[in-house]
Amino acid sequence: MKKRVAILISGRGSNMMALVGAGRALDYPAEIVAIISSRADAAGLAYARDQGLPATALDHRTFASREAFDEAVHAALVEARVDLVALAGFMRIQSAGFVRRWEGRQLNIHPSLLPLFKGLHPHKQALDAGVKISGCTVHFVTEEADSGPIVAQAAVPVHDADTPETLAPRILRAEHILYPQALALVASGRAVVQDGRVKTRAPPHSDDVLFSPQP
Repeated sequence: MKKRVAILISGRGSNMMALVGAGRALDYPAEIVAIISSRADAAGLAYARDQGLPATALDHRTFASREAFDEAVHAALVEARVDLVALAGFMRIQSAGFVRRWEGRQLNIHPSLLPLFKGLHPHKQALDAGVKISGCTVHFVTEEADSGPIVAQAAVPVHDADTPETLAPRILRAEHILYPQALALVASGRAVVQDGRVKTRAPPHSDDVLFSPQP
C-alpha cells in the first residue's frame, strides 16, 4: 500500500512539484494527499489546486504562537491520515513538540552536503570555504536543524567562476531529482533509521545508482 504523504511549503514549491510529478507513477510507493502552506499567498498553492490536490493555507501570522501554528498543522496532517511529511521550502522553525510527534516520519532537503554548511546561505558558505563539490541532502527532521539522519545525497561540482546565484540553480536541479528518489526509499521501507543512522536495503540483484552528478 502506498504511503500517504503531505508536503509543507511556504513559497513556489519547486521541490513539491518534483514530488507531485514522481507520485503520478503507478509504481511509486508514495501518494501525495495534502499540500499545506505556512503562507496564504504561496504560489505553490495554485499549482497544487491545478493538479487537483487538497491544498490548505495556514498562515503562520494569524496564530498566537509557534506552538499554536504547529498544532493546527498537526491537526491537518492527522485529518488527512498522513504517514510521511516532506518539507519543501517550508520556512518555519518547528516547535520541539511537533518534531517529536513526527520524528522518523518527516523529511527535509537542504542545499549542501550535510553536515557541511548548515543553516542559512549554504551556497555562500560553500564558496567561502573553497570546496570543489557541493550538493544537496535529504534527511530526517530532528530538533537540531539540518542535523537529522541522512537518507540520500547528491554531489554537484562547484566551478571557479561560481557565485551563490549561479550555484544555487544547479543544486536545485539536483534536488528535484534526489528528493523523489529519497522519498521513495523511505516510503518503500528500504531506508530505515537504526542507531541514529539511515540504513538502506537494496532490492535483490540491484546495482542501481541513486543519483548521477550533473555537470
